[in-house]
Amino acid sequence: VQLVQSGAELRNPGASVKVSCKASGYMFTSYNIDWVRQAPGQGLEWMGRIDPEDGGTKYAQKFQGRVTFTADTSTRTAYVELSSLRSEDTAVYYCARKVRGFYDYWGQGTQVTVSS
Repeated sequence: VQLVQSGAELRNPGASVKVSCKASGYMFTSYNIDWVRQAPGQGLEWMGRIDPEDGGTKYAQKFQGRVTFTADTSTRTAYVELSSLRSEDTAVYYCARKVRGFYDYWGQGTQVTVSS
């Protein structure tokens, strides 16, 4: 099983960013993909999840209206798009596979830096 994320991104405040997470080694539609981020010096922060089978999503209240999760079953890739970026969104963004309430595989992380 592997989750491979896209590379680091640098954005200006107010812009959007889209991070990908390509899955391999298992049936992509069988497990939810969660998105979690970690800002410098902070703990992990859950952003939400997507069910790749039907595209169903759940967003953390903090991010509602600014974040969108999608999943492309043809390429086995999940995406998170965050808009109206601000400096506080600077963080490492992770995708993770959730199995029976636990994260068993993680992507390598994608650094997103928001700076003018």
